[in-house]
Amino acid sequence: MNIRPILFILLFSLLSAGTVKAQQRYEISGRVLEKQSKQPIEFATVLIGDKESQKAITGITTTQDGTFSIEIDRGNFYIEISFIGFETVKVEEIDSSKSRIDLGDILLEENVQNLDEVTVVTEKSQTQFKLDKRIFNVGKDLSSSGASALEVLNNVPSVNVNIEGQISLRGSQGVQILINGKPSVLANDGGNALGTITADIIDRIEVITNPSAKYDAEGTSGIINIVLKKEERRGLNGSVTLNTGVPNNHSLGLSLNKRTEKFNLFSQLGIGRRTFPEDTETINRDLVNNTFLSAFGEEEKNETFYNLILGVDYLINDSNIITLSGNYAFEEESESSENNYSFSENDVLSQQWTRRESTEATNPKWQYELQYKRDFKRHEDQDLLFSALGSFFGKDQSSLFQDMTTFGIREDFMQQTRTDFKEARYTFKLDYTHPFAEKYTIETGAQYVLNDVSNDYEVSDFINGGFVANPDFTNIFDFNQNVLGVYTTAAYEADKWGIKAGLRLENTDLKTLLRTTNARNNQNYTNLFPSIHTSYKLTEDLSVQAGYSRRIYRPRLWDLNPFFTIRDNFNISTGNPNLDPEFTDSYEITTIYKLRNASLNFGVYHRYTTDVIEDVITFLDNVSTRMPLNIGTNNTTGVEFNAKYTPVNWATITTDFNYNYFKREGDFQNTSFDFEGDRWSSRMTAKFKLPAQIDLEVSGNYRSRFITFQSEVNDNIFANLGVRKKIFKGKAILNLSVRDVFASRVFLNETSQPNFFLRSRGQRGRFVTFGISYGFGKGEAMEFSGQKRF
Repeated sequence: MNIRPILFILLFSLLSAGTVKAQQRYEISGRVLEKQSKQPIEFATVLIGDKESQKAITGITTTQDGTFSIEIDRGNFYIEISFIGFETVKVEEIDSSKSRIDLGDILLEENVQNLDEVTVVTEKSQTQFKLDKRIFNVGKDLSSSGASALEVLNNVPSVNVNIEGQISLRGSQGVQILINGKPSVLANDGGNALGTITADIIDRIEVITNPSAKYDAEGTSGIINIVLKKEERRGLNGSVTLNTGVPNNHSLGLSLNKRTEKFNLFSQLGIGRRTFPEDTETINRDLVNNTFLSAFGEEEKNETFYNLILGVDYLINDSNIITLSGNYAFEEESESSENNYSFSENDVLSQQWTRRESTEATNPKWQYELQYKRDFKRHEDQDLLFSALGSFFGKDQSSLFQDMTTFGIREDFMQQTRTDFKEARYTFKLDYTHPFAEKYTIETGAQYVLNDVSNDYEVSDFINGGFVANPDFTNIFDFNQNVLGVYTTAAYEADKWGIKAGLRLENTDLKTLLRTTNARNNQNYTNLFPSIHTSYKLTEDLSVQAGYSRRIYRPRLWDLNPFFTIRDNFNISTGNPNLDPEFTDSYEITTIYKLRNASLNFGVYHRYTTDVIEDVITFLDNVSTRMPLNIGTNNTTGVEFNAKYTPVNWATITTDFNYNYFKREGDFQNTSFDFEGDRWSSRMTAKFKLPAQIDLEVSGNYRSRFITFQSEVNDNIFANLGVRKKIFKGKAILNLSVRDVFASRVFLNETSQPNFFLRSRGQRGRFVTFGISYGFGKGEAMEFSGQKRF
């Protein structure tokens, strides 16, 4: 027990009263259980408060078996027991004649909000279902120990992250990533920005497969919102985490929070270094001229990162709060690779050479935000929120490439590249929520996003003892896009039934300029994005939800930039400045059913997309070039199933299954792009509470093979393992995580066409991380720890 607050209270009483009164000491104990299943609730909050002032005196959290014991040296108090997702229990009638007060079993009942939310699980790492989103709380997921934001996302139902860090939702990559509900430089796909977000600073992941009109219309397959932590406990709280692992996986994280009557200061600091080895293989086969090009090699990427978050909340009064926060991140990258090439003609080896790469890069990123929120006394849900956010991301990169012939007459040569990338983004957002007549709510607001990007890229060839710029591969590409959106939604919420409808209007002004050729592409378009969601509660345990929304996918910088890097001269990806945006109509119906020891979620969805952006590969002189094109329409119909089952209080099993069938129709330049196929994925996780406060988690993941217009992506299977041990009464926690336990996560892509065949294979292997976390002040040890992403 921390006796300093008690000593302070006693001393204050002596000085103010001038007399000494004998104080009776009380020892209060009990056990907190879930009412329906009678299972113990760990980390429930037990608060002791003063009856007269109604202010907190002290508090504690329950242990693994739901028990607690706390002492207090004053009378006239009340006891309040609470846990997220449950009704709060307040005990005011207390027999103060006894020094030992045993409250026995305290039963907490789930707080089920009839329309907006159905709580599926009862632990901190629960998944919650709301009218238009699912919330995945990042708390007790042991396989996230030592993980990055991308690895945490890979544990979220319906979400998949491939080896290049591309994020897909229900099999589609048209996903918008938000940080704290807003666009962010940390979520930009122009670089490794998500790498600086580590698991220890993530509070929850919100998956919005069918967003309402309140949300930005960007993202044809939906929105993923990463919500970062911000502590609000009184006093000084903090925790520190230290990780080490193989291969070369080391990091240190520090979290500090200071809460006073008017201010809440919060900060996060993370530094780390990690190595990502990868085995690669590529094959290019010309079936017309009977030539064969293969490359086998190894790559290694080393990253050192620093991440600092600082912020302050200023509570002007009970109704008004201002938040000012900033985030600075800095990465240092070094990358080396060696690939051995072989070239054959008519099955006769004619050339062999080795290509080596050496790359150095620095990536500064910063973000700052001013936010104002006003709550109205008229209604607890009436509020006004304004935020202004600015961010910057830069990349200063240089690479050296050397080709050295080992067989044949191919000449040796060297090239170097220089990249100067800068992106500035400014977001202004205003939201107002107004409930009235008890069952009705209106929301309205506006958002203006300005995005200004410049990419300066230069390739130089080594000629006559010096490097000379190659104008064919050197360019400056400017990208400027401003999006203004306004929206209104109206909702009706009754005891069993409710409906929410909305309309969003967005104007997009896009300008691109390729300075080398002075080629310009200007687009300005205005679109309406309606949405409607409804929910009906059939019984206390069964709810049905349905929704519709219209979405847009705007081509990104790398989709539009017509130039490419020379990292692999034989497999090139290039942009298309003439791309138009995709538009998707999204429909879904979901049922949520709660049983005694299980919860089930089953959904059916359909997406209809026009002006589909599809990568098309052309092949010439053993060089494959991949370029995005707008081609036709796509219909996708799928089913999704999620379940959680707790057969006993020490074991929990969760599963996620998604299947969809798609049909593509379209043609381009007299070529038919019609094709159809299906894909499915599944994830299963088992969690066990073992003796000696040891937790074990095992998860398995599978993604089926699927086809694109020209290619086939092979299936993928891997398993993760996590173990956690609490020590020092939970103030310190030991974590061990193994990701890709059997080193089975192989990414294989094959393209088989009448005139050519392509194969690309990559494998990263097993990652093992050991970490320790310690909480101090009123802080608690992290049940996971942060690390840099791959």
